[in-house]
Amino acid sequence: MKKKKVNEKRLLIKMILSILYIIIITILLLCSYKIYKDSNNIKSLSEIESLDDYTYIEIYKMSEKFAYYEDLDIGIHFAIDKEVTGQWHTYLVAIKEKEYNKYKDIIDYSYGKIKKQPKPIKAYGYPIKTSTELKKMAINNINNFIPSENQVQITEANYETYLTNCYLDTTRSEENKFNTYLFFIIVLLLITVYSFVLTIMDKSIILKKIERKLR
Repeated sequence: MKKKKVNEKRLLIKMILSILYIIIITILLLCSYKIYKDSNNIKSLSEIESLDDYTYIEIYKMSEKFAYYEDLDIGIHFAIDKEVTGQWHTYLVAIKEKEYNKYKDIIDYSYGKIKKQPKPIKAYGYPIKTSTELKKMAINNINNFIPSENQVQITEANYETYLTNCYLDTTRSEENKFNTYLFFIIVLLLITVYSFVLTIMDKSIILKKIERKLR
């Protein structure tokens, strides 16, 4: 009779521990999924919070290059993107010259060389702080691209209002960053799963300790 009560008590403790482990495992899985999803959620250039964020702009219109870095074979273009607010915004975008054909139809459409509007292209890269030299070149050339009815007087004082303080560098590939939080949660998850398995197999140290205290 006493042995039966001991076994019942042991089974109850085992069930309670197992339920707790299942709850913890579920919470850790949800947390790890959310962190993973957030870390892989690429925001548009207008939404980023840091120059370290991998980002994109969706290009509807694009100019010919107005600046060219021969040593890097990179051209700087104006690009028009439709933001989440529904407003149009002009950005600077850097592309490799070998990528020019990818954007050629959009560039030709922007200058009226073709009538049919091509599908917009999402250009991905990293934001780079615009140098003073590049700002001056952009100010001197933007009116060659923007229609006269939409032109505003851009100066160094109001430059960031109209063209932001950075440009999109599409020549840099996305960097894989180590996520400390995700790593920590995965370690906890593995420990919890291991403890759960030990409990099911009656080899858990925690289970044995609780049993001793309740005797």
